Amino acid sequence: MLTFIALSDPTRRRIVELLAEGERSAGELGECFDISAPAISQHLKVLKEAHLVQVRAEAQRRIYALDPTGLEELEDWVHRIRGFWSERLDVLEKRLVANPEKKKRRPT
Repeated sequence: MLTFIALSDPTRRRIVELLAEGERSAGELGECFDISAPAISQHLKVLKEAHLVQVRAEAQRRIYALDPTGLEELEDWVHRIRGFWSERLDVLEKRLVANPEKKKRRPT
């Protein structure tokens, strides 16, 4: 899943956070970091390939915004994982309530 690879880098996570506040040009994003413009471009490329950001041309500038596609993919994954654990915890709770004598006792 490219989304997690893209978000594994703290600079890219910060770019996503900045874009959550609103659209920005590549130059505006670059001003927020102490790295080169080519490095920012590389981070934006990774985020774009993961469908986390989208870009549009506005004269000579490139304007970046969050791409809902990648965020929906991430949200779907979290939902599936949350469902997995919810079901198992529900089963565990039912078993513990049904068999209270089988609860482990802490050693004294």
